[in-house]
Order: sequence, then structure tokens, then C-alpha cells
Amino acid sequence: MINMNASEFDEKISEPDVILLDVRTVPEFNQSHVPSAINLDVLEDDFISLVSELDKSKSYAIYCRSGKRSVDACEVMSEIGFKSIYNLSGGIIEWVEAGKAITS
Repeated sequence: MINMNASEFDEKISEPDVILLDVRTVPEFNQSHVPSAINLDVLEDDFISLVSELDKSKSYAIYCRSGKRSVDACEVMSEIGFKSIYNLSGGIIEWVEAGKAITS
């Protein structure tokens, strides 16, 4: 897992083969999220089985609200074989503070 600030994360998610994951709850995601993000709630019981279905050869950029749940998600993904994982350290809070785009 590589921790990134909002600017670094923005550059990473602009790469064509990077998949953007929002690991917050569905209500949080529905309130606002980074455009093109896929929502997989790390707190749900089926998170590990759902994330296991993803292509482990791809790169994943992961964020939550403040950076804690995304670290948990990154650790789970790393344990099950994902190699290319990028974490937005300050979560969507840092993203918004940096003036980056969100969808509401």
C-alpha cells in the first residue's frame, strides 16, 4: 500500500488502468463521492468476498471519509494478494479541502 495526498491520488486515478474504490457506507457514497468511484463498503460482512472477485493484476486507488477505513481495506486486499494499492491518506475530507471534484 502506498499512501498519497490528494494531489498524488488525483494523478494516480487519472491513469487509464487504475480502478477507484470508495469503501464508505452506501449512504455516505450516495451523499457525495469522487467521480467514477465504485462503492464497496469495507464494514459489510461480504467485503472480503466481493473484493476477492476483483482482478488482482489491476491497480486500485482506495479512499474513505478520513483515511482509516481505507487503510483497513488496503490491508485486507494486500493479505488476499493485491499488489498495486494506493490509499488517499486524508480520505474524501482531504480531497474536498484540496478543491478536487466530487459528485453529489
